[in-house]
Order: sequence, then structure tokens, then C-alpha cells
Amino acid sequence: MLTDPPKIVILASGQGSLAAAVMASAGVYEVAAVISDQPAAGVLGYAQAVSVPTAVVELQGDRLAWEERLGDAVASFSPQLVVSAGFMRILSPRFLQRFRVINSHPSLLPLFPGAHAVRDALLAGVSHTGCTIHWVDEGVDTGEVIAQRIVEVLPGDTEATLHERIKIVERELLVSVVEALVKGN
Repeated sequence: MLTDPPKIVILASGQGSLAAAVMASAGVYEVAAVISDQPAAGVLGYAQAVSVPTAVVELQGDRLAWEERLGDAVASFSPQLVVSAGFMRILSPRFLQRFRVINSHPSLLPLFPGAHAVRDALLAGVSHTGCTIHWVDEGVDTGEVIAQRIVEVLPGDTEATLHERIKIVERELLVSVVEALVKGN
């Protein structure tokens, strides 16, 4: 008996290198949609190029009303898992009660949460950093850690060079975690 693969929805706000890795690895799962809060996000063009449905839910007006629209857009695709891949918004407990949501973050949480993790790691002078996949909760990068990988900070690293090396590891880790979660591991 054949069954349909589990569906995931990706939330993304930017160019979408993480989302692209998840889309490229679909097979065990189906990427049902990519939803962005930014109409000009590069991730939307990539998704459309590989025939993944897209939606834009811009943050306009009341935040609670926006999040309700976002939740309805996600729900319309019936995902088993929502993957926040560079989605630069905090999700409320109400949204998180509706969906299982994971996030990818470019540091070894709980170190360096927030939007400037790579810069903060460099400023702290650490010898290594990395990436974390975690469950999303109502805090900023405070959810339960699912998996982490270490990336060495090299002499002469800039925020851009270090972030690029982290993204390589982060894409691989995110894909493996998504596959494990949809398989029930």
C-alpha cells in the first residue's frame, strides 16, 4: 500500500539557501509550500522554479490578525511539520499550538540567540560556533535543541566568511533533521 509522503511547509524571509536545501532533498517528505512575509524574498522565486507553491503573508496592521492569516495559510497545506528557515519573525504560543515548528539557527544555542548570532560569536572571540536545529517555543531561540553541529572559527574570519561556512553545515543538518522527524525518529 502506497502512502503519500508527509507534508512540510517552509517559512522563510530571505534568499532561501536553507529552504532550497530542504526543497532539493524532498522525497521522504513533500514540500507543500513556501510561505514568506516578504514579497520580494528570493526564496519565492526559487520555490516557483521548482514547482513548489508559494504564498506571501505580509505583516501589515494588527500582528494578531497577521498571525491568524499566516496560520490559515499554513493550515491550508495540512503540514505535519513547519520548518522555519530564515523566517525572521517570532511566533506566538497560539500559532505554536496549531503546528509543530522547528527552526535553524547559526550558533550553538543557548549561546548567541537572536538575529546577529554570527557577529556576536565573533565579537565574543570564541574558537568555535556552529548551528542548531531546535523546536520553536514562544521565546527567541529558546526551544528544545534537536541537533547541533560545530564549526570552527578560523583566524581572519569575517561575519560573511564564517556565516557562509556555518550555512553549509546548517543546510545538511536541517535536511537530516527534517527527514528524521517526518520518519518519526
